[in-house]
Amino acid sequence: MSSSSDPPAKQRGIRIAIDRGGTFTDCVGTYPNQPDLILKLLSEDPSNYADAPLEGIRRIMSHFLHTETPRGTPLDTSAIDSIRMGTTVATNALLERKGERIALVVTEGFGDCLVIGNQSRPRIFELDIQRPGVLYESVVEVGERVTLEDYAEDPERRVAREIGFEHVSLSHELMPMIKLVSRATSVCADAYLTPAIKRYIDGFQSGFEGVGAKSVGQEKGVKGARCEFMQSDGGLVDVDRFTGLRAILSGPAGGVVGYAITSYDEKTKIPVIGFDMGGTSTDVSRYGEGRYDHTFETTTAGVTIQSPQLDINTVAAGGGSMLFFKNGLFVVGPESAGAHPGPACYRKGGPATVTDANLFLGRLLPEFFPKIFGKNEDEGLDPDASRKVLQELADQIHKETGKKMDIDEVAYGFLTVANETMTRPIRSITEAKGHDTSKHRLATFGGAGGQHAVAIAESLGIKQILIHRYSSVLSAYGMALADVVDERQEPDSTVWIDKTEVVDQLKKKMEGLKEKSRQALQDQGFDDSEIVFEEYLNMRYRGTESALMIVKPEDGWDFGTAFVKHHRYEFGFTLDERDIIVDDVRVRGIGKSFRYDEKSVDEQLKIVPRKDVEAKKKHAEAKVYFDGGRLETPIYKLGDMAVGEVVRGPAMLADGTQTIVVTPNSTALVLETHVVIDIPETEKDRYSKTSGEREVDPIMLSIFGHRFMAIAEQMGRALQKTSVSTNVKERLDFSCAIFDATGGLVANAPHLPVHLGSMSTCVRRQAEIWKGKLKKGDVIISNHPSYGGTHLPDITLLMPAFNEAGDKILFYAASRAHHADIGGITAGSMPPHSRELHQEGAAITSEKLVSEGKFNEKRVIELFYEEPAKHPGCSGTRCLADNINDLRAQVSANQKGISLISTLIAEYGEPTVQFYMLAIQKNAEFQVRSLLRTVHARFNGASLSAEDFMDDGTPIRLSITISPEKGEALFDFSGTGPEVYGNTNAPEAVTHSAIIYALRCMISSDIPLNQGCLAPITVRIPPRSLLSPSEGAAVVGGNVLTSQRVTDVIFKAFGACAASQGDCNNLTFGFGGNVSGQKAVRGFGYYETIAGGSGAGPSWEGCDGVHTHMTNTRITDAEVFERRYPDYCLYAGRWGWGKVGQEKALGEKKDPMQSWKKGSHAAREDLALQA
Repeated sequence: MSSSSDPPAKQRGIRIAIDRGGTFTDCVGTYPNQPDLILKLLSEDPSNYADAPLEGIRRIMSHFLHTETPRGTPLDTSAIDSIRMGTTVATNALLERKGERIALVVTEGFGDCLVIGNQSRPRIFELDIQRPGVLYESVVEVGERVTLEDYAEDPERRVAREIGFEHVSLSHELMPMIKLVSRATSVCADAYLTPAIKRYIDGFQSGFEGVGAKSVGQEKGVKGARCEFMQSDGGLVDVDRFTGLRAILSGPAGGVVGYAITSYDEKTKIPVIGFDMGGTSTDVSRYGEGRYDHTFETTTAGVTIQSPQLDINTVAAGGGSMLFFKNGLFVVGPESAGAHPGPACYRKGGPATVTDANLFLGRLLPEFFPKIFGKNEDEGLDPDASRKVLQELADQIHKETGKKMDIDEVAYGFLTVANETMTRPIRSITEAKGHDTSKHRLATFGGAGGQHAVAIAESLGIKQILIHRYSSVLSAYGMALADVVDERQEPDSTVWIDKTEVVDQLKKKMEGLKEKSRQALQDQGFDDSEIVFEEYLNMRYRGTESALMIVKPEDGWDFGTAFVKHHRYEFGFTLDERDIIVDDVRVRGIGKSFRYDEKSVDEQLKIVPRKDVEAKKKHAEAKVYFDGGRLETPIYKLGDMAVGEVVRGPAMLADGTQTIVVTPNSTALVLETHVVIDIPETEKDRYSKTSGEREVDPIMLSIFGHRFMAIAEQMGRALQKTSVSTNVKERLDFSCAIFDATGGLVANAPHLPVHLGSMSTCVRRQAEIWKGKLKKGDVIISNHPSYGGTHLPDITLLMPAFNEAGDKILFYAASRAHHADIGGITAGSMPPHSRELHQEGAAITSEKLVSEGKFNEKRVIELFYEEPAKHPGCSGTRCLADNINDLRAQVSANQKGISLISTLIAEYGEPTVQFYMLAIQKNAEFQVRSLLRTVHARFNGASLSAEDFMDDGTPIRLSITISPEKGEALFDFSGTGPEVYGNTNAPEAVTHSAIIYALRCMISSDIPLNQGCLAPITVRIPPRSLLSPSEGAAVVGGNVLTSQRVTDVIFKAFGACAASQGDCNNLTFGFGGNVSGQKAVRGFGYYETIAGGSGAGPSWEGCDGVHTHMTNTRITDAEVFERRYPDYCLYAGRWGWGKVGQEKALGEKKDPMQSWKKGSHAAREDLALQA
């Protein structure tokens, strides 16, 4: 590592960087004029040393100074310039729930806010609902409110300290941003983890004669040395300032910094995707535009953290991920073999894993793996054990499918599925955000990354892979290159106006934050010349919650223009008629202590002379499996390779810490800093562009299962990202899916169960209506219950995907979103007393919303605003702007689906995609038939039946008759009560959704959700009954109440579990409208569903405060609620005007709807106390 541009005075001696991981501790040591030293130690080895980082530092010092320091003796730091470290102490404490005992102090009335959380259940198809527990032991509710001066009544924490609490965390200090729940969980996490961090640091510091800025500042002779820890945001902080909340991603953050600095070139600006594959999981991230991507809210181990963190996505697929064959599909993970027993090849009787597959196929070389296995811990990996467990899987596949596959095919199939699993989060951080993966490079690191890099890159269309020479310890190396960072942020609520007084006010606040940050960095030993700042405003449009952190433009303070430009890029639209609000002012102070002086990859590629590797450098040869068979493959030691040497695939490059697989036709070039792998254009010849008779390949079936679901998931992300309303963007009250040409469901992302089967009914009906009449770019809109709708607020948009010639529909992409108001007799469009359908708002049977790409806004106004108001006592929508914007978002989501389907067809060919679309439906059908046969046997062939009653006495009766020979079932609802003159009638589509949801829950395994699930099911519902009402019947309650009762009846018939609360608990309010004969009043409609309780089962207890069965929407955060609907305050036991908001509104003679308290998002102070 080079840092020679630092001034001579700073060249104090040894620099050490350490990444303490769960299994290994990686150490990088540098010393002037000597080669770098790389060490790997077991993180836990109590028989040899007490602390792995201390042991690593001791060994590095002994190596460079040629002296031996006995273990247990405090280390003399006079020769150490700096120690930089990342640790999993906080992460492990959170995962294992081994933090400190804490109490939460919160505003009176909000004691259960973290128990409820966002009220959604983690896994929608698990009847035994398991939510992560809260971190605190007890909660104290305090009747308090922040003063007008914006500080709590006990700013010095005197009361808590007098009681005896040693550590007090304040939420407004940790993260002064809106959202009560995530900020409260963050303050709990900080109090829970920081004491554990401090204890570890105390123990760590005791091993030295002086480390940290304090020791340097106190001038302990030459004994003091800088010591900094990596934070989750990619910046270092002095050891004495390191806290639990900022430590969650300490280790992975180092890797991101490492590849960002070593692989990104400021001149060419080619963005880089980071691929860090470890033993149990894989971390993926992106670096582009010369800045780190930060996120301000993430969930780790069930705890939502509100704090700046690098945007790192983790998937449970690594070298230790276990391999299964389930339900006709190849499945990788999420279960991991861990370190004990580990993979089968570890000689501890472990299961088949990704590592076993790589070893058996020759992609992992035992010779280069440490000999630490066996009874005496002196043996290498065991290929025979890998063969045995993979043979068992091959035998299982043959037994269950009749397909004979050799072990090579089975092992390679699992690797292919593992690679597809790992590409999904990469697509989420790139394609889902508008980035083209093919325009990126792939920087791979971690112990297992080199074995999978080429396959991952090929799947994503990436043509070049960068593997740093320290890739196996890149997280530690990244810490050696990182900057010290001090983050400062303050809330604001200024309306952005490009005028002097507004800009001056924000500049003044920014300068105040910069001064605090400068002082903090100076206290850590930095001169002004070494300090730079990044300045940000967190901005959003009024009435939305999608704030964007905008960096100060290079040419001045035109943040407004920068925000509009970024909003258009990120979301695809702007809201020019709305004010821009500044939520927060943020400063990121950076202390530049090291500079990376190596030539960039692009600079090296321009000047390096290339030559083929000499034959004599071949270390060995092995038969390695690649797509199609085993090939004689040369093996080269990385240490023997010279700069400029080219290795043509197939080949293996290896050293003691990593193995790199170079596939046929690829080439590897050795540079000073990296190995660069270039990948030629390839076509998936084995599976694409073929037609005629073929067998279902279980590997490809698994791949397409992933790809179809990924399309639906990305549609959902696009919809959430581009929508405006709280109901869609925050509460996630929507679903996205893709369908075949007849309207049969292919893949439905698991958003809302009530939409699972009903959307297909709608798409089928619309496909019939518009057969032969649609063109590319057309979008159909419908919400009518008789046309596959559930209730009127659920608006469905569907869009056809055509073949290349444009004369044949291949698929449909559809999205269904709940609009908070579409008119009717009450605001919120969920009237409790509606009797007829027209009273519930706009009813749309079938309309073309978009014609060849042109959005018909005029027709939307007619359908949503004008036509509903023609009925007596009814209004049009009270949220027309939100309706239009959310409809545009749905169009955008559908277009995303169409684009991804087109990409899939281009990649594999139309015949292959169509073939596996049908095959994936057949697979789901097979699983449901198997379930029905199992149920028939469990009940000894008896018919199943159940009944329950609505509150008005209307019965819901169900009889289920199963044919074990065919694996089919009749769901007969004969005897169900008649249609009611009320709104609890449920359209037939709702019952279909309840059936498919219940069946999926009882299968208890991850099968594709598609039309095949309903193929073995015949549903008989008497016409004009509660579950098949007439066309004009009111149905708004049927979707949210009756649907839950139907689900309970189905589970009752199967004896699966006790009944849930039986309702989605809808709350609506609002005012205004354009009722015929009255003056139109501008207003709003609010809609919420409130969690209830789930039923117990044979081996579990019920769960309270959580959404059950047919819904799983989030609850609007209390502070978002206050901001969006500022004329109400959430006080326990009463409703009323917010005092400050009322005084301000009345004093300024303003409409209270247009005023709110400055800094209202700091309206509560939450504390977490360490006992």
